[in-house]
Amino acid sequence: MRIENEIKLDYKDVLIRPKRSTLKSRKEVDLNRTYKFRNSKQNWTGIPIMAANMDGVGTFDMALALGDLDLFTCLAKQYSWMDWGTDLNPHTSRKRIAISIGTNQNQYNTAKKIIDEFALKWICIDIANGYSEHFADFVKQVRSDYPNHNIIAGNVVTADMTQELILAGADVVKVGIGPGSVCTTRIQTGVGYPQLSAVIECADAAHGLGGHIIADGGCTCPGDVAKAFGAGADFVMLGGMLAGHVEGGGQESILDGQHVRMFYGMSSDTAMNKHSGGVADYRSSEGRTVFVPDRGKVRDTVLDILGGLRSTCTYVGAPTLKQLSKCTTFVRCTQQFNGVFVK
Repeated sequence: MRIENEIKLDYKDVLIRPKRSTLKSRKEVDLNRTYKFRNSKQNWTGIPIMAANMDGVGTFDMALALGDLDLFTCLAKQYSWMDWGTDLNPHTSRKRIAISIGTNQNQYNTAKKIIDEFALKWICIDIANGYSEHFADFVKQVRSDYPNHNIIAGNVVTADMTQELILAGADVVKVGIGPGSVCTTRIQTGVGYPQLSAVIECADAAHGLGGHIIADGGCTCPGDVAKAFGAGADFVMLGGMLAGHVEGGGQESILDGQHVRMFYGMSSDTAMNKHSGGVADYRSSEGRTVFVPDRGKVRDTVLDILGGLRSTCTYVGAPTLKQLSKCTTFVRCTQQFNGVFVK
C-alpha cells in the first residue's frame, strides 16, 4: 500500500485565468482542428467534440445531426448488422462516426463485416477497464487487421497505460474512469482518478509519442468542455450533456407533469438487462438510471456549447482551439460559481 500525496484536481476545482486578448469578437475564433494520427497516418479535420457510445446518445440520428455541425459520434456498440443496414443514413459522413466494439472475438468478427461493408474509417475499442493485459493485445490485433484505420482505445487514466495503448496501435486514447454523470464505478469499486489531472497527465504522455487523447466524462457545462481542451485534450466526449434530445431516442414518459427521457450508464442494471439478459452473478451494476427532461433537438445544445467555447478563447486570447491549451492557466478555487439560485 502507498499513498500519493500530490493533489489531483477535477474540473470543479479550477477556473481559467483571463488574459489580455486582441480578439474583438467570438466570431473570430476557429474551433476546427486538423490532426494527423500517429499509427494510421490519416488526417482528420472537424470540431473535436464527440457523442459518447451510449444508448440515448450514440445513435445514428445523433451522428447525422452532429455531423452536419462538424462534430463526431461514437455509435453504441450494441447495434447489430441489421441496425447498421437499416439506420445508417447515406448522408452520414464516415469521417465523423466510429463503430464501437469490445474485445469479444465473435463480436469483433461481426464488426469486421460491418466495417468493410459500410466503409467505416474509425474503430472505437471500448471496455471499462483498459488496464486488462488482454486489452493491449487486442488493440494490436485490430491494428494489424486495419493498418490504415483510425483506432480509439480506452478507458485509462494514467500516463503509462496511455503510452502502452498508443504503442500497441491506438491513435487516440480515451481517458476517464468514473467521472460520468450516470457512472457509479467510483462508488462500487473505489477506483478512479480526478478527471482534470487525468487529462493533463495522459495528454502529456500521448503527445510525447505523437498520439492523441479523448477526455471522456465529467463535463457538466460548456465551461468544463473548455477546461478539458485547456488541459490538453484533443477531443472531448460528452454523454450526459447530450442526453435527453430527440436524436438520442430513449424511452419517453411523463414524470411530475414533465416530458422526460430515460438515460442510463452502459454498466447499469438497465443496460445489462436490455443487452445481456440481466446482471451476471459475478458482477454488480456500475451505473445509474435517470430521467432527463426532454431537451428537443440537439442543435441548440451544441451551439450553446460551441458559443461557450468560443467565449473561453476570447477571454484568454486564443484565436483558435489549437492555441487554447497554450493560453490556459488554471487557478485553484473552492467555488466556481454563485449557486444561490441553482436548484
